[in-house]
This record gives sequence, C-alpha cells and structure tokens, in this order.
Amino acid sequence: MKSAFGVKRRIGLCARNSFNARVTPTCIEVPMRFEYSVTTLTDGPSLAGPAFGTPKVLDYSKRNRMAFSDWVADSIASQFLTSNFVSAVHLSNPTTSKFAHPDAWANFVELFRNGRPHMPQAWADVFGPLQSGTVDDLVIVGQIGQSLDGRVATATGHSKYVNCPAGIDHLHRLRALVDIVVVGVGTALADDPQLTVRHVCGPQPVRAVIDPRGRLGTNAKVFADDGVRRILITAEGSRAAPPEGVEVVVLPSEDGNIAPSAIACFLRGAGMRRVLIEGGADTVSRFLTARCLDRLHVTVAPVMLGMGGPGIALPPLERADQAHRMPTRVHKIGDDVLFDCDLSGQRLTLGTAKKST
Repeated sequence: MKSAFGVKRRIGLCARNSFNARVTPTCIEVPMRFEYSVTTLTDGPSLAGPAFGTPKVLDYSKRNRMAFSDWVADSIASQFLTSNFVSAVHLSNPTTSKFAHPDAWANFVELFRNGRPHMPQAWADVFGPLQSGTVDDLVIVGQIGQSLDGRVATATGHSKYVNCPAGIDHLHRLRALVDIVVVGVGTALADDPQLTVRHVCGPQPVRAVIDPRGRLGTNAKVFADDGVRRILITAEGSRAAPPEGVEVVVLPSEDGNIAPSAIACFLRGAGMRRVLIEGGADTVSRFLTARCLDRLHVTVAPVMLGMGGPGIALPPLERADQAHRMPTRVHKIGDDVLFDCDLSGQRLTLGTAKKST
C-alpha cells in the first residue's frame, strides 16, 4: 500500500489475513475489521472508520512488522460482516519532534490559527478536531499525563516526568494552538509550571490559575511578567494578592470550589475560544464531571508508579454499563500512547450554539 507521500510501507501491527485468533512467537493475532478508509503515512499507520471486533494486541515493535495493509485489504473485500459495532477508532503514529522540521510545525500552527481547512494530515489527525467547536463557539480540551496504572505522580508527589519527551512536546504543541492554558492551584503549588511554549514553535498562550482561596504566592512562575496576559481566577472573599499586572477575576464559589461552567463562561467573555485545561487531575476531573470538555487528551506512559496521585476521578457508578462510551482516536506519541476522547456529545452549551443546517 502506498502512503500519502508515495512510499510503500509495511506496518508493524500484529495481524494476518484471517479472522481467527492465532498465536505466533511474537504476538497474539485477533479478529478485527475496519469498514473503510486506510491510509499509511511515512511516520506510521493511520486507520479511520468504524471498527468491528476488539484488538487484543497492537504491536508497533520493529521485530513485529507484518503485512497489515494486505490484511486490511482482504478484510474490506470480504463479504463476511459482523453486526457488533464497537466504536469509531482511529489509529495513527504522528510525526514527533524527532522527525518533524520546526518549519513544518510552524506552518501548521499558522494554518490552524487562520482557520484553513487543508492542513498537513499527520498533524491534522491529532490537532484538527481542536480547530473549531461543534457544540458552540468554544473548544475546551482537558489534558492529563499518567502511568499505565493510572497515576499522575508517585506517593511523594513527584511527577517530572511521567511521560516521554515526545509526550512533553505534545503538551507544548497543545499550548501553541490554544488561546489560554488553565491550571488549578494544586498543580501550580506542586509543580510551579511556566505554562509556556518552549519545546516547539508557536505563540505563547494566556496563562490562568484557579485559586479560590488565594493560596498561590507572588513568586509563582505562572505569574512571571514576560509580556503575556496572566489571570488569577479566585472566589469572593479570598485573600488573593497576585503581583502587579495580573488580572484578578472573582467568581462565586460553593464549598470552596468555583463551577467549571462559570469559569468557561468568563473565558468566553474574555475572548478565549480555544481553552486548554492542563491540570491537575482534580481540575480536569471537575471539568469532565461538569460536562465542560469537548475533548480529553490522556497520554499514557508505559510505566508503573504504584501507589500515588490518582488520575481522573469521577463520581461512582452502580453498574459498568452506565459508563459513558465515547468516540476515541488513538495515537502513538514516542513511547507513549495518546487517547483523544471526543466528549462533544455530552458537553453543555456554554457559548453561542452551532446552528443546524
């Protein structure tokens, strides 16, 4: 199969021309169907379309490069179809900083921010859904990096760095594409992040911290006077006293917490259309629970941290079949795996609603 760049590739994904599971010395082969649309980029496989069946092993290792494209072609041609639809699945291995020229990324950022519809496919597969909202005129994406066992930090609170360098680059690319980056005070205190774009090319976003009680000190890096707009979101009656030049936004609170919907509405009123909720896990979980996220990027590193800081924490469910299942794209980012979850189907309308056509 030829790629978009005219280069024939054999894709390292565990599969053969059969619908029957089979064990080989290097992998377990499992039945899986892709209904349509298979493309191969020079940087790895990219599959789009409804998937039938459940993959048990997806192995991109060098020693396990099989003729996956031939298998997919045979699968599509086959008249045997199953009615058990699982989910919309997209698998890809996008360009990372190791392979990407800075000019290519800078060109993508310009096209993305100018609303151009035709962007380089390798980048558009990952970031294209963030260009414009589907519910209203806002796009709010949550981001969390975690270990394979669902931890964002060790038991001592250490988290630098759970994700691989390519995963960190991905986070900086997100920053370069949004209007504002938002973190909770817990993350600001524990990690003292700069929230700037440093690892890749791109403009610097507005920085905001949610600090209902005014706990953050004036020396926090998020408040650094570097010419970028800085915002402190706090609650009525707090003792917040940020450095000069930092905007203070006072919003109502309940039990010491400010509603994510109130924060989102303020940001929209302040001219922010693309919003990154970067962390921590508690802040991302609150926005997710409040149905204030369009997408959620979960970057999973192949490490086990044991007991430590948990990742996403949601209210309990009585039954597993009550869980919300969402369309998901899966991307290989260096050593990490990115789950790009589409939450637009359950997101509250916070801005000007999209009109039906």
